[in-house]
Amino acid sequence: MNIAFFLVPKDDVIYLSPHSTIRQALERMEYHRYSAVPLIDENGKYVGTITEGDLLWKLKRSPEIGFENAHKVQLKEVPQHMVIKPVRIDQQMVDLITLVTNQNYVPVIDDNEVFIGIIRRREIIDYCFKLWQSEQRV
Repeated sequence: MNIAFFLVPKDDVIYLSPHSTIRQALERMEYHRYSAVPLIDENGKYVGTITEGDLLWKLKRSPEIGFENAHKVQLKEVPQHMVIKPVRIDQQMVDLITLVTNQNYVPVIDDNEVFIGIIRRREIIDYCFKLWQSEQRV
């Protein structure tokens, strides 16, 4: 099955720019209750994912920043510890199963590597469950 059916389009995805600040990321993640958010550059390309852990490690290793100065540090200055690989829109659902074992979502890009949305883990699990159920009936 083609993954486009499960796509949450970019317009419905919370994402940040690498030029956003640590404070903006923390506030957006807290408000939406997300632990990871995709980073999209000014050309619309996926450049990685920032996680709560990335922000925490940056603040821990840079005590001079502190929360009071978090508005001065851009996300492009925060090392990303997890590599969340994107997939192309023409890939099949089976290609995503191994990716979602370690990440909550899979970023989806087009042929020009422009970010077009995500596929969430829950949709993939639901797909696998329904597939398993249908096989149990046979």
